[in-house]
Amino acid sequence: MATAHAPDWLAGGDRRELAVRRLVGSARELLVERGVEKFSAEAVAARAGCSRATLYRYVGGRTALIDAVVAEAAATVAERVEREVHGLRGSERVVEAILASVLAIRADRTLQEWFLGRRTARSDEYFSRSGAMAQLATRLTGMAQDHPHGGDWVVRVVLSLLAWPGQDPDVERDLVVTYVAPAFA
Repeated sequence: MATAHAPDWLAGGDRRELAVRRLVGSARELLVERGVEKFSAEAVAARAGCSRATLYRYVGGRTALIDAVVAEAAATVAERVEREVHGLRGSERVVEAILASVLAIRADRTLQEWFLGRRTARSDEYFSRSGAMAQLATRLTGMAQDHPHGGDWVVRVVLSLLAWPGQDPDVERDLVVTYVAPAFA
């Protein structure tokens, strides 16, 4: 049974929730400023004005912080993509989900810096191996859940368009329609 946290009279809300929000906000800022390679839990604690022990108690370490920032940004992207693909099915939904994801990532300040600014092998590996990203891709494209690597493949298509963009949006659409859509026809 989950324990409800009473509002803290001094902090003006649930102390745990406020701490997590502040730590994740500090992590987001530092990821944008420094990139994944130079990101550390120690720097987040310093930015948030707390000890490392407090950071670990409320959020966890470096990986948990990155996961929290990515989950927050991914949720924003997912909301936008879901609006774009609402009512679409099959290969049309897959194409539009991929293209809307690329546009939404490019428009998101946190993800924009990560993919378009300081892309590294570590960040590429993080996203290409992220089970959460694969599950999200599977849901947004409407793919059947029975194929174990479908979501991974869509994540890789999105990553490739971010890493090596087409000359313009029409070229990117043509690439996805020509080479991805037939797999879902």
